[in-house]
Amino acid sequence: MNSVILVLIGLAMMALGFLLYSKFLGSKVYQLSESYKTPAHTMEDGVDFVPTNKYVLWGHHFTSVAGAAPIVGPAVAVIWGWFPAFLWVTLGTVFFAGMHDLGALWASQRHKGQSIGTLSGRYIGARGRNLFLVVIFLLLLMVNAAFAVVISNLLISTPTSVIPTWGAILVAILVGQAIYRLNWNLPLVSIVGVVALYSLIVLGDQYPIALPEEMLGIPARGWWIIILFAYAFVASLLPVWVLLQPRDYINGLQLFIGLALLYGSFFIVHPDVVAPAMRDNVPDGTPGIFPLLFVTIACGAVSGFHGIVASGTSSKQLDKETDARFVGYFGAVGEGLLALGTIVATTAGFKTVADWEEVYKEWNAGGVGAFVQGGGNLMNEGLGLPTSLSATVLATMAVLFAATTMDSGVRLQRLVVGEVAELMGVKLSALATTTIAVAFGLGLTFSTGVDGSGGMLIWPLFGTTNQLMAGLTMAILVVILTQLRRPTWPVLLPLLFVTVMAMWAALIQLGTLWSSKNWLLLVIDIAIIICAIWVIVEAITAIQRARQAPQVVWSDNETWPGEHEAELAGAGAAGPGAGTAGGTGTGSTRVDPGA
Repeated sequence: MNSVILVLIGLAMMALGFLLYSKFLGSKVYQLSESYKTPAHTMEDGVDFVPTNKYVLWGHHFTSVAGAAPIVGPAVAVIWGWFPAFLWVTLGTVFFAGMHDLGALWASQRHKGQSIGTLSGRYIGARGRNLFLVVIFLLLLMVNAAFAVVISNLLISTPTSVIPTWGAILVAILVGQAIYRLNWNLPLVSIVGVVALYSLIVLGDQYPIALPEEMLGIPARGWWIIILFAYAFVASLLPVWVLLQPRDYINGLQLFIGLALLYGSFFIVHPDVVAPAMRDNVPDGTPGIFPLLFVTIACGAVSGFHGIVASGTSSKQLDKETDARFVGYFGAVGEGLLALGTIVATTAGFKTVADWEEVYKEWNAGGVGAFVQGGGNLMNEGLGLPTSLSATVLATMAVLFAATTMDSGVRLQRLVVGEVAELMGVKLSALATTTIAVAFGLGLTFSTGVDGSGGMLIWPLFGTTNQLMAGLTMAILVVILTQLRRPTWPVLLPLLFVTVMAMWAALIQLGTLWSSKNWLLLVIDIAIIICAIWVIVEAITAIQRARQAPQVVWSDNETWPGEHEAELAGAGAAGPGAGTAGGTGTGSTRVDPGA
């Protein structure tokens, strides 16, 4: 099959999803309002709460949620054939990821930018919140530790990516100053920033940088991991406009241009997909496609990590509520495009099926390496880029995706640690919570030795944990929409599918861990399953309460004082977001959920 057909079908589906389905979600389900004042304005502090141009915020959100996962997941999953991966990425992006990301962003900014963990306490209950925070903490720990390892491996395997990776930080700082301090024209800043980044890629291709194999008894990978966590420590404490926003924005533009180059090579070369649509001769040890496909490809179809980002940082920077459709839904589309490009690169980027099978000769053999190899071959053939430069472009793309995710991940974990501390009656400074977040990440990464291999220790649990997190986030959305008497089926159907697949995969994983006697992961997996089941039961109870309670009507111009929360919570609705004060008529109540 010609790869261009796949690309055109995928692009058409995602375009229609944004133009039609996201419009339906924005107007009928989430009912985005132009007049609602977002927390970025009502709680502006210049650090976390900052009104942001929707294109800049889209850049932050897109690059934060993307990471390396939409490359790794599809690049591994095509071992079953290209068709299942293609189907899940396209349908998942349109009906699952876009709805989930938009919904988490909408719900959070309607509640003073509160995280999805805090919202679970408001709508599901204190027990649900505590268990939710455990899942969030473990998920962030997996992401931060594993992505540090992924980035360090890429910096070692592709030393030409070192200069553009670290040079991007300086470019981002200058872009932030130009936008916020000097008030330069955004398109001009964007052009200059992108040119600077691609100049760094060319420079890096000419001057590769490699650390010594070992210094002070620590190998190069260990040093890169230490440097990455040190950078993330500093970056997570800076105001978002100084580094996080401009870095993610300019990276988003550069990465989208990288995607354009990759897709351009598809249309120029129009290679045939050499991989089978459905593979019969999968290597020994390859697990069954059901339910593993749906947890192997998480980012790029639907991902619980997106809800953490949307409610942790993006919701605090939303200028207008209507911008949520572009930032949230189109951010998911951007990631879907990366996943689709990965599928084509890893199935059509090889000359023969024998070449492809040589790469995919065992389970988990694919990944970033297969993406860089296949995509580099196509860019070399289609665009005439030297093989080394093509590899540098794609490796830098993967590193910057992973690095921006790690940036946001450490900042988000700092916020989660602060929430947990407050629940324990302790008020910690940002410096203290960041120190704890980084200490946990470094501790896990170096738990098995100075090579940093411990960073991948609990990564096998990421797929199931991430998808369970997506299900839990959608459960909160169903509770809220039930209270508001709005359509719940766009959320409820994906919730049921994702939760069943993730729970099924987690149970299969229990058997695998038991047979391999991996007691650490077995205990963690059991804990995650128990937490998820408990939260789901609490959510079902909350949904039933919400159905029996009077309808809640959210107002765009009323802010209910905090002292009314106890009164509102006792009115019979599911949580403190409902009540009787300010009623608008029989059977309904008006309340600002940010109270």
